[in-house]
Amino acid sequence: MQTPYFYILRFILAVSDLILINICLYLGFYLSNKYFGITDLAIYRNNIFTASIIWLLSTSIFRLYSEDTIYKIESIYRATWKSLVLHSFFFMSYLLSTDHADFPKNFLILFYALVVIGFLLSRFTGTALEGLFKRNFDTRKMVAVLGMNRGGLKLAAYLEQQSSFNFVGFLGEENYYVNEDGELLGAAAEQFKTAANSNVKEVYVSLTPERMKDVGFLLKEAEKQCVRLKFVPDLDYAAAPFYMEHMGGFPILSVRKEPLEDMGNRFKKRFFDVIFSSLVIIFILSWLYPILTLIIKLQSPGPVIFKQKRSGRDNKPFWCYKFRSMRVDNKSESKQARRNDDRITPIGRFMRKTSIDELPQFLNVLLGNMSVVGPRPHMIDHTEEYRAIIDQYMVRQFLKSGITGWAQVKGYRGETREHHLMEKRVEHDIWYMEHWSSMLDLRIVFMTVINIIKGEMNAY
Repeated sequence: MQTPYFYILRFILAVSDLILINICLYLGFYLSNKYFGITDLAIYRNNIFTASIIWLLSTSIFRLYSEDTIYKIESIYRATWKSLVLHSFFFMSYLLSTDHADFPKNFLILFYALVVIGFLLSRFTGTALEGLFKRNFDTRKMVAVLGMNRGGLKLAAYLEQQSSFNFVGFLGEENYYVNEDGELLGAAAEQFKTAANSNVKEVYVSLTPERMKDVGFLLKEAEKQCVRLKFVPDLDYAAAPFYMEHMGGFPILSVRKEPLEDMGNRFKKRFFDVIFSSLVIIFILSWLYPILTLIIKLQSPGPVIFKQKRSGRDNKPFWCYKFRSMRVDNKSESKQARRNDDRITPIGRFMRKTSIDELPQFLNVLLGNMSVVGPRPHMIDHTEEYRAIIDQYMVRQFLKSGITGWAQVKGYRGETREHHLMEKRVEHDIWYMEHWSSMLDLRIVFMTVINIIKGEMNAY
């Protein structure tokens, strides 16, 4: 839950970090110029903007200033060091790919040494100031719960664990607040007065479906006392979270939050897919295809492109394209590739290890039956097999299949001999569906590239 304190903290952290990057860049130039010989001023000036933009990009990928990160000190530290490593990678890659290959090494070493020292001091100072601030000023929002029914007890346990809330306790023990004549009980009215006098900002009340008719009476009394009232339905199906939407004035409860059901988000994802896949096809596939065609044909007879029907969005089948990495046989429609599979050709082994065999799927992306990022498409037979034995397996089919995905960058790729491995893959695919964002897609693409460079154990 947002509070002014955490919102201001996010702003101060973002601005101070950007200033720190620029101060370190200037000090690096100054010290390099003073102790290691004259450094061209143009080198410093030309890279101020670049260093700042790369820092903003790096922190966006690791969500340094997001709500999820800012509420925990350890999350801030972890995201900071990841952003620093990524910044150094991007910045040095930029220098090597431009006419700055002769960038003074002393300048660069001093810059990152100062950055590391600067952020250590910044984060330690920030932690100390935050502790001092919390000890002297209670910045948390004061909240209370009305009623000690089942839902109220669960809600209270949650509120007590939240750093942004100061849970002051229960307002009475009653479960009923309105009598049979439709009149608000005096005890309930008195409790709202107590809350207002205690500077409680919000009161939460958990109501079972049969008590929802009490909402109007409670709301009227709470607003009379200038207290915000929040209603939490006490539903029996408590194993799943509910999300409320509105349609024509009707409140609609959904079990899952799906950002890609929003047409604006779908448009952004499709725009990224078209641009990214077009660039790969033009700048990589255009020259790589003829080379691989020759090698594949020389090593084994058969087509260059292997196509296979796989399960796509809404469980609709589509033809998925890959460079053929195996000798032609009649088992390819149902049998997964295994480690040391004798069907794999020498060039196929290399392509599978480096994921080059997946490049034709960018044609699938351009055609619209796949996305750059999403759940990996499975063979039709495997979909039928797993849907019968794995809970929530078909939920992953709500999305377009992807060339890479959250499950894959977390290590769940390749052959799945054991059911628990497929369960973990499904779990990660559903998490991606419920937490999608453009920055998450960029993060997954970046992690995929890193994994390819490092080499993946399950790529065979």
